[in-house]
Parts: sequence; C-alpha cells; structure tokens
Amino acid sequence: MAFRYQTLAHTLKLHILHHHLAPHTKLISLRQFAKQHQVSLSTAQACYEHLEAQGLIYSKHKSGYFVAPHQRDMHPNNSRYTETTFPSVIRSVSNLDLYNQILQASFQPNVIQLGSIQLGPQLIPMQQLKVSLQRALKHCKNEDFLYCNQQGHIHLQTALQQHWATDNIHIAVQDIFITHGCTAALSLAIQSLSKVGDSIIIPTPTFNGQLHLLAHLNRKIIEIPATTAGLDLERLEAVMATKQSQVCLLTANFQNPLGYCLSHADKKTIADLAAKYQCYIIEDDVYAECSYHTERPLPIKYWDDAGYVIWVGSVSKSLSSAYRVGWLCLSKQIQHLKPNILANNVVVNTPLQLGLADFIFTGAYKKHIRALQLKLYEQVRDFVHTIHVLFTGCDIELSMPQGGYAIWIKLPNQLSSLSLYQDALKHGISISPGILFGEDYKYQSFIRLNAGDPMTDQIHQALKYLAEWIKNRISY
Repeated sequence: MAFRYQTLAHTLKLHILHHHLAPHTKLISLRQFAKQHQVSLSTAQACYEHLEAQGLIYSKHKSGYFVAPHQRDMHPNNSRYTETTFPSVIRSVSNLDLYNQILQASFQPNVIQLGSIQLGPQLIPMQQLKVSLQRALKHCKNEDFLYCNQQGHIHLQTALQQHWATDNIHIAVQDIFITHGCTAALSLAIQSLSKVGDSIIIPTPTFNGQLHLLAHLNRKIIEIPATTAGLDLERLEAVMATKQSQVCLLTANFQNPLGYCLSHADKKTIADLAAKYQCYIIEDDVYAECSYHTERPLPIKYWDDAGYVIWVGSVSKSLSSAYRVGWLCLSKQIQHLKPNILANNVVVNTPLQLGLADFIFTGAYKKHIRALQLKLYEQVRDFVHTIHVLFTGCDIELSMPQGGYAIWIKLPNQLSSLSLYQDALKHGISISPGILFGEDYKYQSFIRLNAGDPMTDQIHQALKYLAEWIKNRISY
C-alpha cells in the first residue's frame, strides 16, 4: 500500500509527464499544497522531495519548487549531430599542444574559468576540512611522521571502505590503493595492464585529460561511439572480439563531457563482456558522487564477478580539485598486479590522508555530499536555463547532464569552436573546444563548459559574449 505522499507524488508526476505543467513553472508552496490536499506539512514536503529525487522538479533557495525540463528536453536525440559513423581503428592521440595551452590558460588569474571542470570555492567545505586536518594532526602517532605504507594509510582505507558500504559497494580494505589523485591511479592501472605501443579502447567523445594521459604514456586508442544516451555496446563488443586491445578505459557515471549515467543493464553487460573477452575495464568513477539525487549510482565494479574491473576514483570532483587523494581497487583475480602498482605508486602525504579519513569518519563528507547534490542540481539547471535564454536564435544543441557539472554544447555546423576559444580567451574567458575530446576534428563544432561555479553576473556576461559571438557569425 502506497503512502499518502507517494500517491500525491504520482498524480503530480503524471501532470508533469503529460505536459500539463510547463518546464520551469513554479509549483505552489508546501503550505498551500498541504492545505489544498488536506495533509500535513511534512507529507507535502515528502511529496516534493520524492519528485525532486526523480529529477521531475527542482528547488531554488528561498524561491520554492519548479518543474524540471522534460526528459526529451534534457536529453535530445544526439544521433542527429554526434558523429557515430567513424571506424574503430588503432590510432595515436593528437592535439597535445592545444591541450597544454588550454590547461595553462585555466591557471591564469583574472580569467573566467569555464573550461576546466572543477567546483567553485563556494561549494567546498573549507572550514570543516581545516577542522579535520587539525584534529588529525593533533591525534597523529609518532609513526605517522615516518614513511607511509605504499598502499596507503589504514585509517583512510578503512574510512573509504565504510563510506562505500553505505552505498552497497563492498570492497575489502586490502584491495584499496591510495594514490596521488585520480590521474595517478589511472596511470598506474594503464601501465600495469598494458605496455608502450598498446591500444586502449575509449568512448568518444571522452575526457580530454584521459587522452592526454594516454598520449603521455605512449598508448594508442581505439574509439567507440558515445552520445548522451551512453555507449555503443555493439561496437564495444565488436572491438573486444578482435583482441586488438585488452584494456578499456571508460566512465559509467556522469561521463565527462556527455554527462550520461549508464543503466544497470548496460553496466552489467560491460562487466559480462569484459569477462567474455578477457578485456580489463579501468572504470574512472570520479563523478559518481556528483549526482542530483540522494542515491549514488552503482559502478560497473558492482557487477564484476569475474574480476576484470579496476575501480578508480578520487575526491577531486566531489570535494576539491586541490585535494590530491585518489584510489584504485583491485579484485582478488588480479592481485598479481599489486607488486608493480606498489613499486610505482607515489605515496600521498600522511597528514592529508588522515585529515580526509577524519572528514569521512565524522560524517562530514556524507553531509557535504548531500548538500552538494542539491546545490549542483540547482546550479547546473541555472546554467542550462541561462544558456537557453541567452543563446536564443543561435541554433545550438544542448543536453542537460544526468549528473556532474560538465555542459556539452553543439554549435551551428559552420562555426569553429577553436576560433571561439581563441577569441573568448582574448576577452578573459576560458572554454574547452570540442576537438580536444576526440580525433579527426569530429567535435570541432562543440564546446564544453564548466558549471562548477554558481551563476554570477561575471559568468552571465561571459555566456552572453559566447552567444553574441555565435549570433554575429551566423548572421553573415
């Protein structure tokens, strides 16, 4: 038997799905809703929170609740404009000089950072982190000031194990390796599973930082088509079957730049394919806790019965990009990789590990994540809405990510995102042009924007400049 709030939520859900309420329509207040349906205020609140968890409505601080854009508006059919017909062949990674140039631009002062995906300082719990670091230092033991175990400090390993267990992800402490950030963990996994000149299967478009890492490690790539709906699993299996590569690097939860979250069925399929073709999956799960809902999406690792998935992550996207602590998790079936990983792992300084462990053990991290999820949803929604308004008449394609805070935008075909990047940088605005996310200039008409900062007048003006740049060129 359904609770009263569930019945009310179902009725309101039907009104939204049947388009009786337009996107961004403000709903009546909780007090009015309770009075209208003759229920308590707590029941009304439970109803709205239930709909918000499903992504059907969203809240704005001190403004109330609003109808979220419909799914077809949030995730349009990208087959019309995303390149998916390219062959999956072995090739090298290019555009390294441009990547380095854009990376340097992201560090420049007085530049509006819309290019690098990172949380703004307003979303980082700085005071609580300081308290945890101070408390960790206060309670340090003498041995904590000596060399740390190459695999990481037991306190942080245990804290992470218990944290993940609350989301039904169970990893043994001895299988957790603490690394100097997510990129370091990816590097260790790639070097342990492949050698120089080998090919790695990747979805395209994919995170430009992963492409840069693979090039730096002298690995080649085999591209698999992807859209905001997810991966082309048929192509993935076809490539695995050729045995041209024994390693696949991908993100299942809120992929950068597309923002998709694979279904449970797709994740299980990938785990099954890995076992069938003995192809290792390096799962970069760095965005999983940047969900818009209270429930953390499960990783592919959850379905990894055969032990072919190496699970990688960090707190750089959910806590702070400056907090360089990451991890990788091995299954019992691939423990033979352990000596090589330990030999090459750069140990994270002990006080930083202990500070993060304290932050997790005290519940401060969980509390931060819950608050972040609500803020991110509202923040990204503001970005998408602002872009839709400012770019009216620009003929762009924009999909709302299912999580995270990367926004992927298709410009009119005749425009070059590289030219937009260069002109914008002259005006103190940094963006990421699409050619960084795949080979052969497949995405030269795309840009990726960072929505990790709350909308400000400065960011609004930057987006307005981008829109005017497009309008000026399509008018010719």
